Amino acid sequence: MRIAVIGAGAMGSIYGGHLSQNNEVYLVDTAAPVVEHIRKEGLKIQENGQDVIYRPQAMTSTEGLEPVDLVILFVKSLFSRAALSGNKSLIGPDTYVMTLQNGSGHEDILGEFVDQDHIVIGTTEDNGAVLGLGHIRRGGEGNTNVGMLVEDKDGFLPKLKEAFDCCGFNVKIHANIQQLIWDKLFTNVSLSAVTGILQVDMGYIASNEYAWAMTRRLIKEAVAVAKAMGLEADEEAIAAKVRKTSEMSPNGCTSIRADLRDGRKSEVDTISGSVVRAAAKVGVPVPSHEFVVNMVHALEGKNA
Repeated sequence: MRIAVIGAGAMGSIYGGHLSQNNEVYLVDTAAPVVEHIRKEGLKIQENGQDVIYRPQAMTSTEGLEPVDLVILFVKSLFSRAALSGNKSLIGPDTYVMTLQNGSGHEDILGEFVDQDHIVIGTTEDNGAVLGLGHIRRGGEGNTNVGMLVEDKDGFLPKLKEAFDCCGFNVKIHANIQQLIWDKLFTNVSLSAVTGILQVDMGYIASNEYAWAMTRRLIKEAVAVAKAMGLEADEEAIAAKVRKTSEMSPNGCTSIRADLRDGRKSEVDTISGSVVRAAAKVGVPVPSHEFVVNMVHALEGKNA
């Protein structure tokens, strides 16, 4: 399979590196020093106690390339549209575009570039960290969960699974991938959002009654939206899971908190913002989530 991975961060490198073992892989990134290093030295991934060198074709520009079978998006969600716009040559009538990015609602942007039946969405249980130029640590392995918004009439997902599994991944195909995405989203739109606004460690949420009250309100609204979408959502079970996550990671730092702390734009529009957009479609009021989105964006501009 011809695959383009856009974004050579930790996760893009892990997927791009491993998939290059048995596929023709293009690893695309705007960071010239990273691309040049991978071209010369290869992509080094630390896994199972040792460094392994992979050699995907790294590049900053895809101009002149023929369309590929699959584009995998691994940039921060706020750069998704720009990343796809800048690499349109990769996308032809038969190209599938896949996202394993955090949050929900990515299909709204992907749908600007391919038809609904060529969009693959999902989640990954892998994790990793950047150690240096072209040097990644694969911290943990898990399932790659995928699904489609409509019926997979052309049988693409089994082909994707075959291409991925032979390269060290474990792909699980889900008939209702939105259920899985929202199960993961509940924690991000409550616990993560509140730690970002308060600039506190994850453990603070469960230990402070006011922070926990805010979190519970966000969970309640998100559950109402999920149910209106036809998804399963047990408010008490979700709250118990979020509380346990807080208690088990007392010093944990969420991505929204880190982005606001370090003066970066966050992915709030595909986290809390995805609840707001979904709520508008199903007619459920979510004033707390609307407040969170506005608050996070206000904090992003504080140090500008």
